[in-house]
Amino acid sequence: MSAAPAAGTAAVESPLRIGARSFASRLIVGTGKYATHELMRDALDASGAQVVTVAVRRERLYNERGQSLLDAIDLARYTILPNTAGCFTAEDAVRVARLGRELLEQLGNPGAGWVKLEVLGDKKTLLPDPMGTLRATEELVKDGFEVLAYTSDDPIAAARIKAAGAASVMPAGSPIGSGQGVLNRNNLVLCLELLKQGDAAYPVIVDAGVGAASDVSQAMELGADGVLLNTAVAHARDPVAMAHAMRHACIAGRLSYLAGRIPKRLYASASSPWEGVVSYIPGE
Repeated sequence: MSAAPAAGTAAVESPLRIGARSFASRLIVGTGKYATHELMRDALDASGAQVVTVAVRRERLYNERGQSLLDAIDLARYTILPNTAGCFTAEDAVRVARLGRELLEQLGNPGAGWVKLEVLGDKKTLLPDPMGTLRATEELVKDGFEVLAYTSDDPIAAARIKAAGAASVMPAGSPIGSGQGVLNRNNLVLCLELLKQGDAAYPVIVDAGVGAASDVSQAMELGADGVLLNTAVAHARDPVAMAHAMRHACIAGRLSYLAGRIPKRLYASASSPWEGVVSYIPGE
């Protein structure tokens, strides 16, 4: 007879739902910056992810040898989340999103019809352009897209993007590729509070800035529904080992959040009761 599942197991294994899609894994990983396509393939496998995000611009899809990134991804195993990386205007982002939808429709991948929207403000910080992101979200939603919108950790901007129809809002932990982790826990908590107000199931995914597995765990412990990352794995000394670490951190952080942490106290609180203990105080 098999043992009964541990308390909370069903909750931690509940699927991540984004629009009409659902996934067992709450970790989404990128496909850029790897030394080779083979290394990327092994890291994706180790991550346990079911969704992988791909920049669909031609110059990002092909390497210097003319090899297509999509040829190295098992399209029967992974759902592709096309992204608009490298776009600095709403108009460019909308155009790239439509190109991605067309490409995935041709490939028959279930990723057609949704997009990770990035409208960046400048090349140095890669921070999102809030107005451009909002305009692009509105346009793509009208065009039938499920939009996962990358934004800053500004709660008001995040709420406006949700109101524009985004299927998920993705506040940044810190700047893209910086490895700084979650810089402003309070803002992220405020984002979660506003975005889930009246809709606890609304998916909020922390995107950008992760450097180590502890960053993933922290984001999940704050109540995020998932984490999207790329550089922290692709540029790790051992990308495959780091992908394993990120996978387990995502699960552990989620379970820790659901279990409910104890409150922080200024003073100690004994693990064992004092009643019945005979105390000896020297000098008495």
